[in-house]
Amino acid sequence: MDFSNLVQTVLIYALPVLFAITVHEAAHGYAARYFGDNTAAMLGRITLNPFKHIDPVGTILMPLLLYFATSGAFLFGYAKPVPVQFGRLRNPKRDMVWVALAGPASNFAQALLWAALLMVLSRLQTEERFFLEMARAGILVNLVMWAFNLFPLPPLDGGRILVGLLPWKWAHMVSRIEPFGFFIVMALVMLGTVGAVWLRPLMALGYGSIKLLLMPLAALLS
Repeated sequence: MDFSNLVQTVLIYALPVLFAITVHEAAHGYAARYFGDNTAAMLGRITLNPFKHIDPVGTILMPLLLYFATSGAFLFGYAKPVPVQFGRLRNPKRDMVWVALAGPASNFAQALLWAALLMVLSRLQTEERFFLEMARAGILVNLVMWAFNLFPLPPLDGGRILVGLLPWKWAHMVSRIEPFGFFIVMALVMLGTVGAVWLRPLMALGYGSIKLLLMPLAALLS
């Protein structure tokens, strides 16, 4: 593996990844506080300081090890989840949907902003490859986080959204999966099921939606 290429890749992805995980976790905290749970605020987790959200193993060590082990073919990582006490929300079952949705929604918004930046840089005929690649990385990282976190299995955000939307009987059954959910998701990722059935279709939808939303900007810049 070319060490210089590795360093360049890390530098290109570093800022988009830090923004993606920081805003994602902070968004959960903001939403929880808005709907009545002040736990994250009291613990200082409603912040855009990335060091408050970085998990040494999940955010740094695991992605680097996987990058070396698979030559960049497979990457996975996670941040420290923002603590939310759903029982403190004004309407726990309904409000947990909005709290869970806030994280992925923030990633889609960031992907849209990175795409707008890329469009502006391209129209300005910027020749600095580093910034163009960083903008592309920002789109990719955030769309992956958006799509992956919406996978409908606890403890992912999509699983919590599903629990909030289902009738009580079914919601209780799905919530009981949560202690094993991480291992189930990882198994499905390794088998390629999540990528084929969920990530690729949803990311295609995400790219198409961003292109549609940026049509006014494209017309303005043309």
